[in-house]
Amino acid sequence: MTNPVDTHPDTARIRDGVVEVIAARTLYDVAHLRPESHFEADLGIDSVIMESVLASVREHFALSAELPAGSATIGELVDAVRTALADADTSATAGSASATAGAAPAADGGADDPVTEAVVAAAMRQTQYQRHQLALDADLEGELGVDSVVLTSVVAEATEQLRITGAAPDLSGATTLRTLADALRACDTAARDTGNGAGTDQPRQTPGSAPGADGDGWDHRSMKDFTEQRDPDLFAKTRSFAGYLRSREKDRLYWYGMPLHSKCGNRAVIFDELEGRKREFLMFASNNYLGLANHPSVVEAVCDATRTYGATHTGSRFIGGTNMLHKELERRLAAFKQRPACIVYPGGYSANLGAISALVKSYDTLVVDRLNHMSIVDGARLSGAVRKIYRHNDMADLERILSRSAAEGTGGRLIVADGVFSMHGDVCDLPEIVRLAKEYDARVMIDDAHATGVLGVRGSGTAEHFGLKGEVDLELGTMSKTLAGMGGFVVGEEEVVEYLRYYSNSYVFAANIPAGVAAGLIAAIDVIEAEPERLKRLWTNIGTLRDRLLEAGFDLEHSESAILPIVIGDERRAMEMGRAVRARGLFCQTVVYPGVPLGDARLRVSVTCEHTPQDLDEAAGIFVEAARETGVLPGTP
Repeated sequence: MTNPVDTHPDTARIRDGVVEVIAARTLYDVAHLRPESHFEADLGIDSVIMESVLASVREHFALSAELPAGSATIGELVDAVRTALADADTSATAGSASATAGAAPAADGGADDPVTEAVVAAAMRQTQYQRHQLALDADLEGELGVDSVVLTSVVAEATEQLRITGAAPDLSGATTLRTLADALRACDTAARDTGNGAGTDQPRQTPGSAPGADGDGWDHRSMKDFTEQRDPDLFAKTRSFAGYLRSREKDRLYWYGMPLHSKCGNRAVIFDELEGRKREFLMFASNNYLGLANHPSVVEAVCDATRTYGATHTGSRFIGGTNMLHKELERRLAAFKQRPACIVYPGGYSANLGAISALVKSYDTLVVDRLNHMSIVDGARLSGAVRKIYRHNDMADLERILSRSAAEGTGGRLIVADGVFSMHGDVCDLPEIVRLAKEYDARVMIDDAHATGVLGVRGSGTAEHFGLKGEVDLELGTMSKTLAGMGGFVVGEEEVVEYLRYYSNSYVFAANIPAGVAAGLIAAIDVIEAEPERLKRLWTNIGTLRDRLLEAGFDLEHSESAILPIVIGDERRAMEMGRAVRARGLFCQTVVYPGVPLGDARLRVSVTCEHTPQDLDEAAGIFVEAARETGVLPGTP
């Protein structure tokens, strides 16, 4: 006897719709998702992810009833959806759901175009959106939350699908899926018209030059070129990058990860792995803003607690990993930030991952600043939420996004912004963020990683700086910077913090900071409160060096913190200036992609209270000399 659901007229469309949802939620290629694929055994979909899949399938097909949780395979879930549609027993409802399942992207009539179809399919897999959520004319950043990193992946996947040969096109200027498809179509047409084969449109290389080298032997590639290199051998990209990295190191342009051989104060001894010797540097690459990492009271507290409690506790906070120092640290952090409760995570990165993914779900909206820290970006991806990006510190753009999101009326909204932006040094417009959040019924979380111990009369962060204590729903911070330890934390209302304890996977399923580290952090808070002159000295140093650099003609953007960015733009020139600075005995960070977008390279200078007036004078002279040598500033040294 024939199963009545097998006679449903849109079986294929329903199956395709279910597969599309699963692909969007898991990032599997649709070709990998077969009817017999078992959710757990074959696809690794656990019960938590399965709940998200079922909720998305219901939304996709406009089902009012819950789907059964017992489907073990894709085929069984398709059958469950068909049954639910048949049970609805109205042709209008079934037809509407079927149309949704097989709808062309955003009803724009683009499904018949293979280029548009490839772009939309790639965007679905890279963003976890469903097909009907990807309007072809929606702004990639502001409405779809597609940043430059995700866009690179979308372009690479679509290019591969369309078999467009040669170097991956730079389509970073595309602002919608439609313009992206048009640009790819033009690339494909040009390649066919010129008869280019695979790789023939690569820049011409001189004999013996590195891959990607131009006429003067300079390898024009950046780290962006290795993020989407596809090969049956998973490690092929690592070999390509290894050659690129060795060439950068040979030219003394990449110095990342050089090991310290001393305490990190205003000066530090670093082992120069390129020269094979130790060197003392004037240190401007440390986030030890108040000099607490070397404070005797902090060091002594770490040692005493370690002798008492041991090296670590070998367990998560729920299972043998909590001691009284953890409880005391949370109490002290809450008091320092003047909030009711605090939760401590193993790190600042895991604090963002855990808090965002616990609170925000696939049916909610996360609204983020374009220049937020990568941990916020990854927290958004982990949550599966709709992500919308507003232009950096552009409150009109934030209001536009909140207004449209409120009109859609689905789920909750969380605005997340850095207090101090780590590569730019400027401060978020917190008063306007708070005002807009109240107007559009959104919650606010501020990442105070570089604001704690720097902003505010007491150094408690961005909310204190603007006189908005208690107006920000959640304040997040790291303890590896000013607080001179390790870990991350979130402060807020008691019931919210308790929820995070039970639903933040990066807290529940991870061991937390050792007792010795907790003791050192408590001691660091003691010092901040007992020695307010450290904060005053920090701001004196910031003002002194900032004035000297501005007088010399450097572009410091809108820095209002201990981070002074020397903006250069061109990646090659920034690396060459970084090399010239280090050659003169000063160590600071050269920031290139992916730390900043291509074309926005810079030196990142961190000021601390430990720098002496002589240090600041010497540093200013070094920056000017190096800039003139490399052409960043006019003139000769």
